[in-house]
Formats: sequence, structure tokens, C-alpha cells
Amino acid sequence: MAGPTTFGYQNAGFGGGYVDQTVTVSYLVIAGGGGGGGDGGGGGGAGGYRNSFASETSGANSSTETPLTLDLGTAYTVTIGGGGGGSTQGGSNGGNSTFATVTSTAGGGGGGFNAANGSAGGSGGGGSEYHNGSGGSGTANQGRNGGSGEDSGGGGGGASGVGTNSSGNNKPNGGAGLASSITGSSVARAGGGGGGYSITRGGNFGDGGSGGGGEGGRDETDNGNNGGGNKGGGAGGGTSFDGVGNSSGGNGGSGVVIVRYPASATAAVSGLTTSVLNGTVGSDKYTVITAGTNGSITWS
Repeated sequence: MAGPTTFGYQNAGFGGGYVDQTVTVSYLVIAGGGGGGGDGGGGGGAGGYRNSFASETSGANSSTETPLTLDLGTAYTVTIGGGGGGSTQGGSNGGNSTFATVTSTAGGGGGGFNAANGSAGGSGGGGSEYHNGSGGSGTANQGRNGGSGEDSGGGGGGASGVGTNSSGNNKPNGGAGLASSITGSSVARAGGGGGGYSITRGGNFGDGGSGGGGEGGRDETDNGNNGGGNKGGGAGGGTSFDGVGNSSGGNGGSGVVIVRYPASATAAVSGLTTSVLNGTVGSDKYTVITAGTNGSITWS
């Protein structure tokens, strides 16, 4: 499928023809995933997922967004959201990721000991088994709701799938993420974290959702696993083994910003870390930004 095209022209003077002044940029912007809760804690929700590449799906299985038309020579702000911290209480939300006018909302933290409910976010965190916590809500066009806690922690929501409720011995899995081929290869991101096991209620632990979700704690001495870095993965919840909140959820995964644009344009960054800068994919180029706060990207 053909990538975005450069367009928009300005008169270069009498008899001078035309000069390109804008570039059309497709983007994938993923926020930081939520941290997992402790003591039968809920999994963290995945970071919000916004995608405008080709005809792919954006978060919550919504339609792809519209690429941005940007001015050459203008610096556009980029921030990569960090993952939320795990805790013996409720996990914290991740950080928002931004690119130009696009903001993806941080993933919600999972519920935990004395903080039973999962937090709302790009995708919602799962509820704790403590007090049967409810799952947090996802954000429209970015991610899904977290699952509720009962016999173990509930699964965190993912970009595509809701977190599984915990009841009986079912696995409170994190919601599935989404795959994008904006870099030329299909990669899944933004999976929710699995809920943590409860020895007192006999519940199960949850698997992390596809796309970097962390697995929930699976035995009586286990903390939750971390979410996938630069995937916005939600973290797994910690186990409940003594009823006093000593286990911890994992840490959420950091977000990422990926942009794709015509090969005729060249990107430069300031104050940002990239894993790929002006890589080639088909007839386009792409850049993968993995870290930075209030940095900038400019095209020429």
C-alpha cells in the first residue's frame, strides 16, 4: 500500500515554479502502560493507542485516524510517556505520549490492597480481589476497560480487548493489544497486564495480553511482571498470600511514537531518543522515537 504523500505548494516567484512546503505524516502514538496493583492486584491497563497509518485499526478497534499535514521547517513537540509504577497498593497510571496535536492517554493502574478499584486510562486497570474492586474505564478510540476482581485480580484492558473478570478459577488475562505495520513489519503493542493470583480465594493468575502485557503473579511469593517497554504494555498484578499487602504489582511499559512520511522528506530530532531515524520502508521513510520529554521533530 502506498504511503503518505508530500503536497502543498507555494509560488517561488515570477517564473520560478513551485516549492513543496508541507509533508503528510502518518503516526502511531502509544502512551505509557499502567502499573499493577499488589496483594491479589489488578493488572495495569495498556497505554492509549492512536494510529493513522493506512487502513489499520486505532484503539478500541475504532477506524484509523487521519494523517497530519505538517509544515516543513517547523518543530513539533514530542513526549514519550513513561510506565506507571507498581505498588503493594494500587498501581499508578502511566504517562501520556504526545506528537504535535495528537495525545494518547496513559494506561490506568491496577487496583490493590486498600485501593481496590482499577483506574481509568487509555485502557483501564483491573480491579483488586480485595473488596471485589471494579475495573477502570478505557478511553474512546484508544483502549478497553479493565476487568473486575473477585477470586483474584482482574486483567487490565488492552488496545483491542477488555481485561478478563476474575471469578472462580478462570484466568484473569489482560486484554489483547493491536498490531501495526507502520515500520514495515507487523508488531503487536498495548496489551493489558494479567491479574495477580490469590491464595486465600483460590483464584488463578492472568496472562498478559498480546503486545507487551505483563503476566500476573502466579504463586504465593510472586510480584507482578513488568509491561513491555516502548509498547505501552500494562503490568501484571501481584499475588495475595498473607492479606497485608506485601506483594507488589509490576511496572508499566513506556510508550512510543512512530511516524512515517515520504522518502522525499528528512526528519531531524532534538531532545529525543530514537531507535530508527529516517529508516527506509518501501517508498517511505520512518522514525521510531523511544524516549524524551518536550523534545521536537522537524522535517525538511
